[in-house]
Amino acid sequence: MTIETRIQAFIQLGNLIRTLATDQKEELFARAENRNNWFTHSNCQDALEGVSTLLEEEKLRTWLAAYSLVDDPTSKKIGVLMAGNIPFVGFHDLMTVLISGHHAHVKLSTADEVLMKWIIDRLVEIEPELKDRIVISDMLKGRDAYIATGSDNSARYFSYYFGKYPSIIRKNRTSIAIFDGTESEEELRNFGTDVFQYFGLGCRNVSKIFVKNQSQLIKLLDNLEGYQSIVHHHKYRNNYDYNKSIYLVNGEPHLDNGFLILRESEELVSPISVLYHSFYEDKESLEKELEIQKNKIQCIVANPKVWEKAVQFGSAQRPEVWDYADGVDTMDFLIGLN
Repeated sequence: MTIETRIQAFIQLGNLIRTLATDQKEELFARAENRNNWFTHSNCQDALEGVSTLLEEEKLRTWLAAYSLVDDPTSKKIGVLMAGNIPFVGFHDLMTVLISGHHAHVKLSTADEVLMKWIIDRLVEIEPELKDRIVISDMLKGRDAYIATGSDNSARYFSYYFGKYPSIIRKNRTSIAIFDGTESEEELRNFGTDVFQYFGLGCRNVSKIFVKNQSQLIKLLDNLEGYQSIVHHHKYRNNYDYNKSIYLVNGEPHLDNGFLILRESEELVSPISVLYHSFYEDKESLEKELEIQKNKIQCIVANPKVWEKAVQFGSAQRPEVWDYADGVDTMDFLIGLN
């Protein structure tokens, strides 16, 4: 199977997604939400659009031009243990394994099983040769290498069982945002997407912000009013009510706009419906603090002209195809297995 055949399969998958009929999407999203209430129609739509963006031909070819891919590599069986915190979250790993020329032995998350099975079926319809290269299994013992994504607890389990094999094992990560007070109201409104998209369940969702003063927090809350409908989702509302009651009972200082709670904390990972914040004095001191915690940070939302490698406000959940989780080059790892 040539590298061009593998690439074309994903280019055609992108075309199929972009032309998918509304009724087909409605049926798919309804099944996904029935399985997992966090996977609302809008979240599934956002995620599917994100996948289609990854599959734009120019981006795919730009991404792959950096690697020495061959038509018939020594194919390995790659065990891929997928997370299910947001829709299609395991797709990039699946694509990277297949384009590299290996076989994907996949353990799907029950939370994202509907969507991932759907996209695998579409891929096999487009390129039947891939059917024998994708194996869905509940047990992944004895594979040649592993890519596993999960929590810090599950990572210890993965390391115990798979650590003796070549592997990429991902732990908990979250994302942060940095404000210097020069942000426009549009940027602050766009930032709401970084917090609320997928209900904040993704590792690229911002759970902690750094600001210079209290007035920035008030301004931020004012500009996030357009996202208040999120509180009508019963699971989100339950989290909001619970966290609010805990802070009130314990007398913990916080700001609250009716659907989001801002609370000062040194921690990075906040509960659903809560956004942690800390104050900082200058860029140099904050850089030192973030350097200590860099292995816990997936991405930084800030002004890219000030903070190197930061992403623009509102684009945390729109990674490019060459943006690897945890900064680990998955394609390079897979090619190196040969």
